[in-house]
Amino acid sequence: MLSGLGLACAFPNCRVAGLAWIAPGLILACGAGVSGWKLFRAGWLGGFAYSLAAFYWLLLIPFPVAPIIGWIALSAYVALYFGTWVWLCWSIFPDGRRDWSEVFIWRDMAARFGALTFAQRQGWCLLCGIIWVGLEMIRGRFLTGFPWNLLGTSQFTNLPVIQIASVTGVYGVSFLLAWFGVALMTAMWMAASQSERPRVWRAEIVFPLVVVALVLVFGARRVLLPPTLDRTVTMALVQPSIPQTLIWNAGESSNRFQQLLALSEKALAHPDRPQILVWPEAALPNLLRYDAPTYAALTNLVRTHNVWMILGADDAMPRTNARSDRDVDYFNSSFLINPAGEIVEQYRKRQLVPFGEFTPFARWIPPLRHLLPAGEGFKAGERAVPFRLEKPDVKTTLLICFEDIFPHLARGDVKTDTDFLLNLTNNGWFGESAAQWQHAAGAVFRAVENGLPLVRCSNNGITCWVDHRGALHDVNFGTNSPPLSVYAVGFKIVRVPLLPSGVLRQPTFYQEHGDWFGWSCAAITLSLLAYKFGSGWMRESARKRNSDSKS
Repeated sequence: MLSGLGLACAFPNCRVAGLAWIAPGLILACGAGVSGWKLFRAGWLGGFAYSLAAFYWLLLIPFPVAPIIGWIALSAYVALYFGTWVWLCWSIFPDGRRDWSEVFIWRDMAARFGALTFAQRQGWCLLCGIIWVGLEMIRGRFLTGFPWNLLGTSQFTNLPVIQIASVTGVYGVSFLLAWFGVALMTAMWMAASQSERPRVWRAEIVFPLVVVALVLVFGARRVLLPPTLDRTVTMALVQPSIPQTLIWNAGESSNRFQQLLALSEKALAHPDRPQILVWPEAALPNLLRYDAPTYAALTNLVRTHNVWMILGADDAMPRTNARSDRDVDYFNSSFLINPAGEIVEQYRKRQLVPFGEFTPFARWIPPLRHLLPAGEGFKAGERAVPFRLEKPDVKTTLLICFEDIFPHLARGDVKTDTDFLLNLTNNGWFGESAAQWQHAAGAVFRAVENGLPLVRCSNNGITCWVDHRGALHDVNFGTNSPPLSVYAVGFKIVRVPLLPSGVLRQPTFYQEHGDWFGWSCAAITLSLLAYKFGSGWMRESARKRNSDSKS
């Protein structure tokens, strides 16, 4: 559990990123000395401690009991992957042992590692890294997927290291960390076994160090390579920092809207003259297409300032063969409004938050709609909708809320003429916590993977933009020393550099080929799982047959 807490400290808010290079090996070492289901238990406990610490912000959701249940349930679920990792890694340990029901003794570990060949030890370390990535791939897609705090995202400020994501996605960084941590643990056991021969145990870490060095060289060249940029787009990003309790309070709708309008007027009066005004997810308290006063106020705003506007708002659509006014589907949407005050595009969020935006299994268990906060919830959108603007001539792709932590979702939306990604998010659910930084850390990789900027407009942090190499810009409000809180009320005027007009972006290897690395690791992991369960079932069947024949 201490190892799991150490891993949690590698992520925001602690951000001791170096711990991510050793924590996987420490968690795996906790499986030494036990066997069978105890291996799984050791990994699960480490993962449970990690998840409880990393996802503490769930407790800040303003509900009385549900956040506690959700916090424990989500932590227990994520811990399953840690338990599976520790069990599977030790189960394939190449020491020739066939009967894992024997006692697995800690003090024998040095001798067991020493009895292996160098190639066996190196192969095992590689497999451990592969299995880690394979399980992350499964976690990111199973059910609705939860790729939050993938191991690689802990390095979001380590620009040279994370450039490998342009080839492998974030999963390549996760592999490096897990592989290095296990190799370090192996070197520890070899040092205990061959303490009088330092060359032997030092050799265990040489191969990973060489690969990390090559990754650093690749990353440094990529970071230092000057981009071909000759134009910018100026954007006003409004951050109202509205508490979630006020978002739900219908009596505060007018005040919320007036606050947004006032912040926008100040932003649009800025000497830099923004070309695009952006409001975050769920900023608008009313349905844009159905509330005439709201639509009129926004129309007046954009016409007066001759500005494009992108905003987040709920939307509704009557169902097919609707029988009443209540028979409608609701969508978490974003809209593009041109300077003439016309809605020219709408995007509907596709990756909904379970229990927050929809209730899983409610179709088959209707009472859940009344027991859980999401109730009927939203309906998911069906496709990506690029927003094309004129004067400025830019094209952007929208991601709402935590859609920007799904590598495959962002990749599928990006085309060679996409100028930047735009994420509208709320995050007001979690107060002023680590959730906002963890979310931003994941978003950094979408910029690196696809080789283009990502702009984030949040209700209460982190409103900023990320360049195509993953560096965060304009994170803090104001110029005071120390900087003002990232959770403050305000606006930012940002200048996002773009490729020359008409020049198509050169796609990254990841953007062209997708999760080739992650799927390869997942295939190996599933094959190993099938082999272990299959061989275990066959041995158990043989044992029963022998027992029956003797009887």
